[in-house]
Amino acid sequence: MSDQKRDAQSDSRELVVGARVQVRRDPDGSAPGVVIEDFADLSQSEGLLGRDWAPVHRWAVALDDGRLVFVDDGELDLDPEAQPAECA
Repeated sequence: MSDQKRDAQSDSRELVVGARVQVRRDPDGSAPGVVIEDFADLSQSEGLLGRDWAPVHRWAVALDDGRLVFVDDGELDLDPEAQPAECA
């Protein structure tokens, strides 16, 4: 079992791959979705990429409306109505 899956199973109320979240990008509301990737290693390499445009965001989230968005910690909230995440 991967460390990522083990982490998701140990405490499913943490922000992990597979967690249901609310993405807050618009001041008027939020969009529900599921975290599909954690780019923590890349998001901390700012400045090491040799460019200052197109910053790397930590989380990839598949929104329920079909869009894929890339966001940082401050733009996400765990979905309080979601069931605990299950990873196979």
